[in-house]
Amino acid sequence: MSRLIVGPFNRVEGDLEVRLDIDGARVREAWVNAPMYRGFEQILQHKHPFDAMVYVPRICGICSVSQSVAAARALADAMQVAPPPNGAIVTNLMLATENLADHLTHFYLFFMPDFARPVYAGMPWHETVRQRFAAQQGEHARQALLARQRWFTLLGTLGGKWPHTQSIHPGGSARAIDASERIRLLARIREFRAFLERTTFAAPLEQIAAIDSEPALAAWHAGAAPDAGDFRLFLTLAQGAALDTLGKGPGRYLAYGSYAQHDGTPLFARGLWDAEQDMAMPLDLSAIAEDATSAWLADQGGPRHPRQGLTLPAPDKADAYTWNKAPRLGGHVLETGALARQLVHGHPLIRDAARRCGATVYTRVLARLLELALVVPAMESWLAALRIDEPYFTDAPLPEHADGTGLTEAARGSLGHWIAIRDGRIANYQIVAPTSWNFSPRDAQGVPGALEAALVGAPVRAGETAPVSVQHIVRSFDPCMVCTVH
Repeated sequence: MSRLIVGPFNRVEGDLEVRLDIDGARVREAWVNAPMYRGFEQILQHKHPFDAMVYVPRICGICSVSQSVAAARALADAMQVAPPPNGAIVTNLMLATENLADHLTHFYLFFMPDFARPVYAGMPWHETVRQRFAAQQGEHARQALLARQRWFTLLGTLGGKWPHTQSIHPGGSARAIDASERIRLLARIREFRAFLERTTFAAPLEQIAAIDSEPALAAWHAGAAPDAGDFRLFLTLAQGAALDTLGKGPGRYLAYGSYAQHDGTPLFARGLWDAEQDMAMPLDLSAIAEDATSAWLADQGGPRHPRQGLTLPAPDKADAYTWNKAPRLGGHVLETGALARQLVHGHPLIRDAARRCGATVYTRVLARLLELALVVPAMESWLAALRIDEPYFTDAPLPEHADGTGLTEAARGSLGHWIAIRDGRIANYQIVAPTSWNFSPRDAQGVPGALEAALVGAPVRAGETAPVSVQHIVRSFDPCMVCTVH
């Protein structure tokens, strides 16, 4: 048996190191290390509660809107205020803009370039992948960057700027949209739709969203050349590289619900998915606990619910190996992300694929691409639902003593903020990010986190110092380490 340390990873947000024990050309065990500490939870202590709206977007430059939304919802919960319909719609639009940009970036710039490596030179699709996705050179990667740049102008109109947008508030949005701006926003969404339908899917978005099973997906794939559109090319190489066998998930999946509709129901449902029982379950937030056994953080009192959470550095702690806590729900390891969202929500294609092969590199990327096809049409309908002359914001007093919980779905999965207000100041603020769930270390029972377990069994080729299978698995989770160590 040999030991290999992989890291730092490129094309990953933040610092990440993975330690592997390799036996018989397979990963036997894995330990995931978030080697950076930032301390936002301590920075926020004793600040005015509204200061959170300035600080938390700066946790991350990729998902700053998600952090803003979670903070605004935590404060709204504490203040017992709800945004008017226009405020909810504009918040949905801002969050969706960021999330879809993240999906696009992940596919074109983070995930697909690995298949342009020389290790795949013998595959029939390799040259096409190299031409489209080679890092800094691929033709479609460059087109995606341009589409992303123009897409983000939505946030200039909706929120003033990106990242660290400041228009999101507990009572809604501080930025009203006029009639001419709505026309320009719709034009930009239609432009993004055109890129997706021309380059990514080579098909109408509604056609992709309607695919309801793996046989239907196979029939759609067979309906044109294997490289007709980047989605079809992904399906082609997924078969050739056996991506449906890599990176098995834990079997339990979490989603907080995404994009509240006019009737109060989310576009994507909230809950849990249990693969063993093949059923959705309600979510009990009180069952969440963060275990700091393997983290360089104080763990007195054992696992804690975030409402009583403690984030106190203990850099000399014996047997610790990461700055990431180990979130658990009812003691169970959970996976979160687009795959979890679509399993919980019940999209038939994703449930069918997961029933066959589980959570894998293939199903995680498939779910993210599917969300591009699902959310863009929803954004068009949200814009149409705006009532230009109606309010975007509801004011409310800030209580001297209150607790609040703010939940949202970032591109990478479930994000939660918990705030405690005492004497008009923040007494405690705790954040559990998507990568905190997916990249968690071992807990007090020695149970590894989702990625640590997913890496077990990954093949390692002779002479590899950064095994390509490990790269695929890690990138399928799309880590944001700066959010993890907030």
